Amino acid sequence: MAMTYGTVPGVEKRVSRLVQGTVIINTKEEERSFALLDGVFAQGCTTFDTAHHYGQGESERALGAWIASRGVRDQVVILTKGAHHNKDRRRVTPFDITSDLHDSLARLKTDFVDLYLLHRDDPAVPVSEIVEVLNAHHRAGKIGALGGSNWSVARIQEANAYARANGLQPFVASSPNFSLAVQTRSPWENCISISGPTAKAERDWYAVTKMPLFTWSSLAGGFFSGRFTRDNLGQFTTYDDVMCVDVYCTEDNFRRLDRVQTLAGERGATVPQIATAYVLSQPLNIFAIVGCQTTAEFASNVEAVDLELTPEELAWLDLRSESR
Repeated sequence: MAMTYGTVPGVEKRVSRLVQGTVIINTKEEERSFALLDGVFAQGCTTFDTAHHYGQGESERALGAWIASRGVRDQVVILTKGAHHNKDRRRVTPFDITSDLHDSLARLKTDFVDLYLLHRDDPAVPVSEIVEVLNAHHRAGKIGALGGSNWSVARIQEANAYARANGLQPFVASSPNFSLAVQTRSPWENCISISGPTAKAERDWYAVTKMPLFTWSSLAGGFFSGRFTRDNLGQFTTYDDVMCVDVYCTEDNFRRLDRVQTLAGERGATVPQIATAYVLSQPLNIFAIVGCQTTAEFASNVEAVDLELTPEELAWLDLRSESR
């Protein structure tokens, strides 16, 4: 079993198909955090996802400290995000983008980020303002490549049309939610998901354009962890678990889970591995963000990279077909 890699326009390094999420690391638990990053890096992970918003900056600080400590800046791809909304206002403005980027650079102890994504969108802001400020930072050498997280296809198309018309760098990557399980509602405001039948047009556009997709929540907020069953949903009390129950625990999704369990038994794999393989086997240019808390969990995900599912199996898993 070995990591596989792809490329992203504007990023000169190899980008690992599994991207380690860093929302779970912080400087207060430096030893644990560094051990996790060491472990996934040793298994071939070159790409790390973080954000200005995560842990009030702790995620970026811990990642930056690890990169500096290990001297691996030229070997790793930093994907960070800015311009997340807050309780008071939507922050997708040139001022906030610039402020967040400068904070991120300081926390990450670097003078540039390989891939910079806007964490949210605000359709009330003209794409011209957004594309222009991102390009100013690109020209200054602070951003290698740019894109959007939780941006709709329509807004990405609008932004890239403006970029082409004005000789500017376009969005080259997108980071939506994608998993086998389909959301019954958005887990939070402005969540963009390309899962399920209603998002087929968006998936078709990504398939045609081959735009790199940094998809998140392959396990559907823990739905494919094995902890959720049809008869135990009332026992969950934590915020994340209750959200999973509300967003993913439907009969159609349990039917998908039943099929994942069947295929896992036949393939000698785990349920999370099949759920991850479902994402990576799509005819899309996917880099899956995973939130592994241990190196053993990451190793299990690396095994899923080799579990290529057939088109017939994909259709059966997502209930488009009754045979495989």
